[in-house]
Amino acid sequence: MPEQISFSPSRGLHIITWGCQMNVYDSARMADVLRPLGYSPVDLPDNADMIILNTCHIRERAAEKVFSELGRLRQIREARKLEGKATLIAVAGCVAQAEGKELLARAPYVDLVLGPQTYHRLPEMVARIARAGGNVIDTDFPVESKFDLLPEEAAPQNEGNLTAFLTIQEGCDKFCSFCVVPYTRGAETSRPVESILAEAERLVASGVKEITLLGQNVNAYHGDWKDGTASLPKLAAILHETIPDLKRLRYITSHPRDMEQALIDAHRDNPIFMPYLHLPVQSGSDKVLKAMNRGHTADEYRDIIRRLRAVRSDIALTSDFIVGHPGETDEDFEATMQLVRDIRFASAYSFKYSQRPGTPAAGQPFQVAEDVKEKRLAVLQALLREQQDAFNASLVGTVQDILVTGIGRKPGQLNGRSPYLQPVHFDGDPSLIGQIIRVHITAPFTNSLGGHLYEQEGTAV
Repeated sequence: MPEQISFSPSRGLHIITWGCQMNVYDSARMADVLRPLGYSPVDLPDNADMIILNTCHIRERAAEKVFSELGRLRQIREARKLEGKATLIAVAGCVAQAEGKELLARAPYVDLVLGPQTYHRLPEMVARIARAGGNVIDTDFPVESKFDLLPEEAAPQNEGNLTAFLTIQEGCDKFCSFCVVPYTRGAETSRPVESILAEAERLVASGVKEITLLGQNVNAYHGDWKDGTASLPKLAAILHETIPDLKRLRYITSHPRDMEQALIDAHRDNPIFMPYLHLPVQSGSDKVLKAMNRGHTADEYRDIIRRLRAVRSDIALTSDFIVGHPGETDEDFEATMQLVRDIRFASAYSFKYSQRPGTPAAGQPFQVAEDVKEKRLAVLQALLREQQDAFNASLVGTVQDILVTGIGRKPGQLNGRSPYLQPVHFDGDPSLIGQIIRVHITAPFTNSLGGHLYEQEGTAV
């Protein structure tokens, strides 16, 4: 058991974040709740009085990667102890939620283990350790919402940033056969509109121009608002009408089952919605989609895309794919390839199926051989790369509104973000940082674009 420890009034905090954008958001909020205790961010774990691993359980061998990193942090802790410095080690996030007891059994030097729904209670956990020593595990799903108990002030780490994440919905009721999220994040819950609006106002007041709304099923959002509830398109309209300095709005991740026509129409009607949507499909085979418990068919997905493009012809689509789900045949894989050819994506994420303990698919028969999964993934990724290159090339010669985000690597160069979420590099004066300007796109690269200022038109905003 870890010994009882004492703390200095000024403390360094180092957070290592793995996984999705929501984990990035959660890490920032953990820093918020610890700030009143005197913790402030430091760049290196060697200088930290507290180290938090904010973990993700989606990828293969996630838990083993956590234990490997904990071994390194234990060495840092022992070295600091020889210097008379105490170090708290905490494991947060989805691995902590799924494997908390095993984690403490294998790494008893860990001080705190906390799930994604309990980080608002971090201060009392730290106080308990300071008072009595030992370790603390908190992986319950509390009755109270963590969002009701988080500090309201804008996080200093957002100051000076032009883009920010904002969680509006958490948890999942879909129970896809391959996914651990319902077991680690809990049931779908939505934050009240007033809470989201207040946080968005603070972010924009600190200089943020673009917000990405986050949720495990973000388009399932239904938050309390006045005498009823607000859907995602209604929330987006409220943000646009209430915060004039919010210039851009995105949302991720969506589920096809929640892609209602009102949200599709909002891509036409709400001017701050970017012409970009990440909509995971996972497979193009109806048989595999049924086995995955996705709740939609390949043609229903095609119809959603058709309706989106009907209201917003310039929209760019990205998606997620899993190859080698149990029972997937060559014909099923070809159906996925055909869907990709039919839709044509601007980019996409693709992965081999990996068994997640406790999920229905993990125990299904007809597991696909590893070498077959690898071959299928290579073929799929080649097609997706071809489509991404074609999309980037299609923008050459166009003029795009670019949010200038900072200084580039080369002298005189600036970086920006396109409406389609691509990095854009061009020459310009640093005074342009923070503005949305028009840039003539002249060159496509693998994951970015090059261009020059479209001076004839001046700035867009």
